[in-house]
Amino acid sequence: MATKAKQRSAFVCNECGSSTPRWQGQCPNCQQWNTIVETIAESSSGPNRFAALAGTTSGLRALSDIEPREEPRIPTGIGEFDRVLGGGLVAGGVVLIGGDPGIGKSTLLLQALAVLAPHHKVIYVSGEESAEQVALRAQRLQLPTEGLQLLPEIGLEAILGTLAAARPRIAVIDSIQTLYSDAYSSAPGSVTQVRECAAQLTRFAKQSGTCLILVGHVTKDGSLAGPRVLEHMVDTVLY
Repeated sequence: MATKAKQRSAFVCNECGSSTPRWQGQCPNCQQWNTIVETIAESSSGPNRFAALAGTTSGLRALSDIEPREEPRIPTGIGEFDRVLGGGLVAGGVVLIGGDPGIGKSTLLLQALAVLAPHHKVIYVSGEESAEQVALRAQRLQLPTEGLQLLPEIGLEAILGTLAAARPRIAVIDSIQTLYSDAYSSAPGSVTQVRECAAQLTRFAKQSGTCLILVGHVTKDGSLAGPRVLEHMVDTVLY
């Protein structure tokens, strides 16, 4: 009878994403204190998850031959939100929004999507609340919900499949810490899951042109939870 291989632990820095063979008080790479957390080391066996991207490159091009074009921004109709976004959302752009629990991240984005839905295809992916809870909030805010599509789901593969089929102009993921991929054994919210889910969603946004808005939790000191590399994957970080 085959025995199950024992899972190995890895120690990853929340700030820079580097790994160490054992826990340390200070990260040897970024020199930050108390940022190393234990996670499950993922096996490198099996098919390469990036194999599907092979051959998709457009090849080398001379920069002088490329005609730059200014992408029109998509205004959300919420003045201050548009201001900090530089005029609105950009096709293929990835925005990370963080804030304290209950501060209004989900409410703000639901209001924005309600404004955008009559003119663009939009999808709200809810990983924290049920469809009924989101509908109750929209009703309480007296928001028009015609055309606003909702997906209560936390499985990354199911979310990517739905987004690829629907091809929305704007998609909201609420929140990135609730998502998990079947390719990894660690729990939702772990360093590995947050980093890899964000990376695959960002890759989808860049390839499809969908504007993606990720909601992120914050820690007690007010910084975004999860690996600091998450902030470097996206185009804009808003608090």
